[in-house]
Amino acid sequence: MIAGELDDGACRPLPERAAAVVGLPPERLFEEKDTEQYHVCLGATGLRRDDDRRFAATLLDQILGGGASSRLFQEIRERRGLAYSVYSYGAGYADTGSVGVYVGTRAENLDDCLEVTVAEITQLAERRFHPDELERAKDSIKGRLTLSMESTSARMSRLGRNILEDVELLDEDEVCARVDAVTEEQLADLAGELFHPSRLSAACIGPDRSVFDRALGALDGATTEVV
Repeated sequence: MIAGELDDGACRPLPERAAAVVGLPPERLFEEKDTEQYHVCLGATGLRRDDDRRFAATLLDQILGGGASSRLFQEIRERRGLAYSVYSYGAGYADTGSVGVYVGTRAENLDDCLEVTVAEITQLAERRFHPDELERAKDSIKGRLTLSMESTSARMSRLGRNILEDVELLDEDEVCARVDAVTEEQLADLAGELFHPSRLSAACIGPDRSVFDRALGALDGATTEVV
């Protein structure tokens, strides 16, 4: 797509799509800093932006930690008061992707925060969904999409980004249909694959590495529980 008085021959074609990156081995990183709280990220390799499972991944993020009604927010912040900020995230790129969870909390709560995180991931991987949980997540995703379509600039940005990133162009109805087609079984399989504790790297900023290392026992002890 060329705009303006430009010759087609003066423009270079987009580079060929890179091969998919295979999941990297997990790492443990700690940066010592005199902070009041411990800031921890758990992360792993995610999906490419053109992966057909990206719609399931979006729903998984919404359910796990994507908002105020998500499992991590409700269980860690609202019910237990263990942390003020906790959320999950995901991103897709040309050759790979990323998924992760962030939590910021005091030293005495870090163990419990990671234990709850692993427990919620395990429940999702074992298809232990709350009543209507998946349907509510679908409604939230579709509702946000519909609202975004009210903005012409958002529409054009979405189209332009998909063209530049070589991703198929889907209209609103097609996206909603893909979202609606996701099943609990597909979501559980993806949770077990992307967030399996044995795949998760962990990074932390805080004053004492021993506190971080102790809390990571929640991951080490759960490497065979999520299937």
